[in-house]
Amino acid sequence: MAYVATIGFFDGVHRGHQFVIEQLRQQAAEVGLQAAVITFTEHPQKVLCGNALPLLTTYSERIQLLKKQGVDEIFAFNFEVIAAMTAEEFMRILHTQCGVEMLVMGYDHRFGSDQLTRFEDYQAIAARIGMQIRLLEEKRVDDSTPSSTKIRRALQSALIEEANAMLGYPYALSGEIIEGRHLGRTIGFPTANIAVAEDKLCPASGVYAGRLTDAELGFLDEPVLVNIGSNPTVGGTRISVEMHIPHWDGDLYGRQMTVTLVHYLRAEKKFPSLETLKQQIHKDMSLL
Repeated sequence: MAYVATIGFFDGVHRGHQFVIEQLRQQAAEVGLQAAVITFTEHPQKVLCGNALPLLTTYSERIQLLKKQGVDEIFAFNFEVIAAMTAEEFMRILHTQCGVEMLVMGYDHRFGSDQLTRFEDYQAIAARIGMQIRLLEEKRVDDSTPSSTKIRRALQSALIEEANAMLGYPYALSGEIIEGRHLGRTIGFPTANIAVAEDKLCPASGVYAGRLTDAELGFLDEPVLVNIGSNPTVGGTRISVEMHIPHWDGDLYGRQMTVTLVHYLRAEKKFPSLETLKQQIHKDMSLL
């Protein structure tokens, strides 16, 4: 199989990434080839700098989002393996092993241990190995170019609506439902605790309006209340993610579930009593 491909980590697969992939598909259709994405199993910064970024998407979430964009193939490389390769070495692998006939690059994208800086250098390599190479168009969306960094900052500042606008979809938290301290049940608001992946970015602590879809349980865009924080009113110290599902009191332990965050309602705070906390939760519920 022969492909037109582009390279990137694509954390979040946000609106900027979606525009790139749309161009990729258009160029593939123009030359009668399939569209492929070249990505990595771990963030390049983790390998090159040693510090792990909190990610907008886990590896499996990222792959699923890329598939939804309609690409024909995804090639995922271990970045540790290719980090020492020159641009030409990597391009030869793409051409001979992955069937990449044309590589399309972002205007500011660079790769290879030889740290090439000019697009003309990549063009010369492509000519030597029998590939084509093109530049992708740069486009601003709503007067601002979305980026994974901007989205992380928005989420860490509880600007969930701003983050969702840049993503092009509601930010999601997924994981297995695990046992908590069962304190919510004592005040009439049982919660399901989500064990979110360690490398996944948790937004700023606070209370959020969320949505839950689980067709098997009958949840179709079900409004839920999501608390991210340490539960200071009951002496909590560890950050957790828990959701209250109205009209549900069943056992969800061990189930994999995904909740999307729609609106930020308020900051987490320590209440003087469980009764005042209960009153506040009633107010929160009225805003769903």
